[in-house]
Amino acid sequence: MISVSEALSNLFALTPTLNSELVPLSEANGRVLASPVSARRDQPPFSASAMDGYGVTAEGVAPGAQYEVIGEAAAGHAFDGKVSAGEAVRIFTGAPVPEGVTRVIIQEDVTRDGDTITLSENLDKGFHIRPLGGDFKVGQTIDAPRVLRPSDIALMASMNIASVPVTRRPKVAILSTGDELVMPGETPGPDQIIASNSFGLQAMLRDAGAEARLLPIARDTEASLKAAFALVDDADLLITIGGASVGDHDLVGKVAQDLGMERSFYKIAMRPGKPLMAGTMANGAMMIGLPGNPVSAMVCGHVFVLPVIRAMLGLGQAPSPHQTTTLAAPAPANGPREHYMRAHVSPRGLVTFDNQDSSLLSILSDANALLICQPNSPELPAGTEVSYLPL
Repeated sequence: MISVSEALSNLFALTPTLNSELVPLSEANGRVLASPVSARRDQPPFSASAMDGYGVTAEGVAPGAQYEVIGEAAAGHAFDGKVSAGEAVRIFTGAPVPEGVTRVIIQEDVTRDGDTITLSENLDKGFHIRPLGGDFKVGQTIDAPRVLRPSDIALMASMNIASVPVTRRPKVAILSTGDELVMPGETPGPDQIIASNSFGLQAMLRDAGAEARLLPIARDTEASLKAAFALVDDADLLITIGGASVGDHDLVGKVAQDLGMERSFYKIAMRPGKPLMAGTMANGAMMIGLPGNPVSAMVCGHVFVLPVIRAMLGLGQAPSPHQTTTLAAPAPANGPREHYMRAHVSPRGLVTFDNQDSSLLSILSDANALLICQPNSPELPAGTEVSYLPL
């Protein structure tokens, strides 16, 4: 068996680099920016008023000063003329600042009588003008890679960027195996259960930015597995669930190798998730074989599959981010394998669930963290600082 860190290193060595594609700005949110993009204009493209008020020359501004209003400037409607000493232009927020205006007097500090304004005794001291290019200038870049957020989309729109280079979404095929499985909504036989892992992993992968599709359930025969493998098509990654152990009905590894899969490793010193395998298929697709226990499959998804997806997207080769907190109750001693214990984190700290059976999805659903217990660690008392994987 190899360690979790060794397994991740081996997985990253298998991870393909994906190319980029151009998508419309309206479809770029949540995608990974593949290369830097640059502003095509200044923002604002002119000096603009930051307030509603009156634009004047700054020299001579004083309480009681009077000005003649010679025009108006609004957003989208500039004043076409020059403002000289003793003159003012009624101006609104976002309007281009006319030539000669170096200060905007807010309207609350002005008394107007016809076309004459008088400045009040308690003048606001601000100039209230946004300079040309004060937000960004032509050529300013948004660096890559990064997961684009709504604020990034707004910024790129302001930069006049209509198409965005993003990393292509990883294509993932998910294959559940086992005679005991039926799809949700079907009526299981007396010896059957509902396939759940594939749906949880599909949701996880879609949240991570991948295109994930479910293949038909493969039965525990070489013929059925070979037929399922033939449906992988253009997937970048094949994830199999179940059949990766060494029992008489665990045929995934054998069939995959018969079809040309080059295996990188098999078995990891972790709980849950020991029988995990990885390699490269004959068509170049990466393959990760996950254990069939529901919790094992989902935990391995967080620990191994999500880092691979992030690496495919160009976000770097790194484990899923860990966080630290303190134990609100003692954590039990651990055995020789790294243990990812379902737990709940609250403001008072982390508490592990008593029952860590790898078949119990209800406990995984209640958990919001996986406590990472190092091999052979003793019982940890309340108050101990620990590392965990957020869920």
